[in-house]
Amino acid sequence: MIRITRKSLLRGAAGLLTPALVASSGMVRAQERFPARAVQMIVPYPPGGNTDLMARALQPALTEALGQSVVIVNRGGASGTIGDAEVARARPDGYTIGLSPNAPLTTQTHLVPVSYSLDSFRFLCLVYDNPQVLVLGREAPFRDIAGMIAFGRRQPEALVYGSPGQGSTQHILIARLLRHAGVEGLHVPFTGAGPMAQAALSGQIMAFVESPSIPVSTGLPVAGVFSAERIAALLDVPTVTEAGYPIIGSSAGGLVAPAGLADNVAAAIQRACKTAVGSESFRTAAARLNSVPSFTDGAEFQERFMSESKSNRQVLQDLGIARE
Repeated sequence: MIRITRKSLLRGAAGLLTPALVASSGMVRAQERFPARAVQMIVPYPPGGNTDLMARALQPALTEALGQSVVIVNRGGASGTIGDAEVARARPDGYTIGLSPNAPLTTQTHLVPVSYSLDSFRFLCLVYDNPQVLVLGREAPFRDIAGMIAFGRRQPEALVYGSPGQGSTQHILIARLLRHAGVEGLHVPFTGAGPMAQAALSGQIMAFVESPSIPVSTGLPVAGVFSAERIAALLDVPTVTEAGYPIIGSSAGGLVAPAGLADNVAAAIQRACKTAVGSESFRTAAARLNSVPSFTDGAEFQERFMSESKSNRQVLQDLGIARE
């Protein structure tokens, strides 16, 4: 005969209730308002470059819009792929995001084996779209595009130019310019725009392409703008097209997260991003850097980078540097 006591009944009831309580607790955690703690924003370049400068310009406004601190973490190296790879493999909970420019996502995947693809990310919002400029080194023996081309023709391979990485947007633009002019140059890759600008200041390189924020922060001269028209911040600087080379290009960047991010979390970050990009503080900071704020939602942002990736693959093949 089985004897049932009050003690055994209570013990059994507790055993039955425990999973329910655990599930209920899990539901509460799953439904907790995002963000409940600080958000880490990975910048895939060292401090001092355009991506880092734009991240730091956005940080205060994004912190205010989210209601939680946004902490910038620089993960430079391998032309931006180290930092973006870290974002791709992070837990998709919204607490690790990245501010990435186009190059690590739309060109590096066609150059070297990487651990991610465009499908590895949830695209959240475009933040900026900066026309690129041709910047000259402090001790460069020329002061305009015509002078650079003439120097390169007189002294083949004596023209030393830099880029923030093989196959970066900036490398592609200056390589196309030199190729169009029939000039050879010595390419020196750097880990990012900050170290590259320091090399230009110290006379190690003669020219490079970057966003307008770099000459603003360094005082280096600008020889040309890779845009259809002159830009308001540099009205006295001719376009590269005006110099006889119809080449246009920009560096665009935005917030990305690991694929698998929940829709409600992605929507919260996108709303905060829209508010931050439209804020007076970000626009004022961007204007000081000669940068152009440009918000688009995640779907349009992703479509743009997908299209750019396809066209960049063809350009890299034409330059003979695309991997098979």
